[in-house]
Amino acid sequence: MISIENITFGYNHRHMVLQDFSLTFQAGGIYGLLGKNGTGKSTLLYLMMGLLRPKKGMVRVNGTLSCKRDPEIMQEMFIVPEEYDLPAIDLRDYVHSLKPFYPRFSEELLEKCLEGFEMDPNVNLGSLSLGQKKKVYMCVALATNTRFLLMDEPTNGLDILSKSQFRKVVITGMSEEKTIIISTHQVHDVEHLLDHVVIIDQNSILLDKPLTEEKGPVDLEKLFIETVNH
Repeated sequence: MISIENITFGYNHRHMVLQDFSLTFQAGGIYGLLGKNGTGKSTLLYLMMGLLRPKKGMVRVNGTLSCKRDPEIMQEMFIVPEEYDLPAIDLRDYVHSLKPFYPRFSEELLEKCLEGFEMDPNVNLGSLSLGQKKKVYMCVALATNTRFLLMDEPTNGLDILSKSQFRKVVITGMSEEKTIIISTHQVHDVEHLLDHVVIIDQNSILLDKPLTEEKGPVDLEKLFIETVNH
């Protein structure tokens, strides 16, 4: 479980991105974290990872403060940020450097995910396009088998076919023990993946509920617009 408890955070003293904000992500399932630009979605992901420290309040991962970056907690967490770069080395060498930090890393799952994206496992990361790097990095992220996987705008930069592949790859890498939190504006890319949706706005949680398709497929864009305009 990830527990965000009355946190306040800002990148400067004049403007707080989040103020006295609380939210809980229960273990298990795929969460969609939605909100308008500037509501702090990416900031929340970095606070969960302990890469940012709240000015007030606490973020706990399975009871441990995330800002302590405890190795036992960090081996259970992985983040796919919106923007990143990868070293110009072979994928196998990159995986070899990561595996010691993630005890449940699965090369078998990595190969399945790469196959889902139609990516060759024998590639040099420096030769890949931005979209290809994103696909490889998401495969690596799923293969770490961490209990918590955070993704920030994972489908940005992917073409239509790759977005369809993304959904299948995430399902391939999902298990009952995993919690995946996806922050995105591309709601149609993820709406059939999500078990739960959270919509935030101006330090408020506008919606925090499980998604069911008992009455038919959920139109996430319509739900978002209705919620933020209520």
